[in-house]
Amino acid sequence: MLAGLGAERMDSSPVFAEEAGARKVAASDRINVGIVGLGARGFNLLDDLLRMSDVEIRILCDLQEVHHRELLPGEGRAYGRETARQTILDHRKRQGKSQSDGIDLTADFREVCERPDLDAVIVATPDHWHALCCLSAMEAGKDVYCEKPVTHWFSEGLRICRAVEERSTVFQVGSQQRSDWRFRRAAELARNGLLGKIERVEVGLPPGYPQPQSDPAITDPPPELNYDLWCGPAPMLPYTRARHHRWWRGHRAFGGGVLMDWIGHHNDIAHWALDMDRSGPISVEAVDWQFPTTDLYNTPSQYAIRCEYPGEITSSISSQHTEGLKIIGADGWVWVDRGRMKASTPEWTERDFEPGALRLEVSTSHMANFIECVKSRGRPITPAETGHRSITPGHLGYVAHELGRKVRWDPIHQTIIDDQQADALLRSGSYRAPW
Repeated sequence: MLAGLGAERMDSSPVFAEEAGARKVAASDRINVGIVGLGARGFNLLDDLLRMSDVEIRILCDLQEVHHRELLPGEGRAYGRETARQTILDHRKRQGKSQSDGIDLTADFREVCERPDLDAVIVATPDHWHALCCLSAMEAGKDVYCEKPVTHWFSEGLRICRAVEERSTVFQVGSQQRSDWRFRRAAELARNGLLGKIERVEVGLPPGYPQPQSDPAITDPPPELNYDLWCGPAPMLPYTRARHHRWWRGHRAFGGGVLMDWIGHHNDIAHWALDMDRSGPISVEAVDWQFPTTDLYNTPSQYAIRCEYPGEITSSISSQHTEGLKIIGADGWVWVDRGRMKASTPEWTERDFEPGALRLEVSTSHMANFIECVKSRGRPITPAETGHRSITPGHLGYVAHELGRKVRWDPIHQTIIDDQQADALLRSGSYRAPW
């Protein structure tokens, strides 16, 4: 079991890095980083880092030297630690820089965390590894950028937030929509009152996996893959390509389904718009959940989570909504998705429109925002507690579905009210030995 997790509470909000940062010596102008997890998302982050002249990538970690994500070997784009190393060298060549290597490779995340020359660690692993990688990096004095959802289990999120507070860590959650002007605009329209009193929000997420997404055959793992280490703290389920690269999140051993994959994006913006970054709903109910017929996956293929927020605001997080976020007020509405925005008043969507006096923090690059904060010891645009709070309705939705009842939530103390069984279930989670 996760020692002490079941009893842990957060009775007050953590101190953000900018408030505690004065106690930590500022980083140098050049930031040395290591990357853990070099699949598709890891390569997106690698590309972001390569655009920054003040960043040096020192070490790359992935369990495979080369892989092709969900495709067969040789099909599609290659990923993995050796592919990433070659990507860096090719970038240096295009920039006319020295081809001297200086890039270490490893299959063990602990070698990254223990490196004394690193300022920051980038975590882009499957969800079940997030907490261990992040906590290990913070214990070694590193700042952290971690992909969403920030943790697999709710109690891991409490530990992450507490560690950030105690260590004054700069921690950025990879909910990169906060660094997109359209999502910021939607939140500013709500926060400045242009929509009138907010009545409800519709958080539209993609559906889950109704059937095997790849070859479902149970086979031996690829010979170059240490599958025992890939499973790590999770149960060591029989290997199948339909539950490995890309599709691992279909099983609760490794992830929370498409629900938990996407809730950290669109619901994160909903919380931003409602000014709920350090709060949350007061009740959560799971309705209309459907599951795949295959036993390869045990996360919902269709789902809805109904939430009540303070101020008589209701929220519906559902695979049946149009994907994106719709905020509906007494005087108007706005809908936003990646690269698209519509509103009851079309001029609200124009780039040069002034939404009001309250302006939210501007970030045009999520990774650059993180690197800037590593230097300044400021608070990133999506700190750990924000990411944890944004996905909490998903954690509560799983509890409500399993028990078949609505749960009432205390967002201040982060406890389920008057339901010990539900609260214990929320805080449960186990790690496979020896993790």
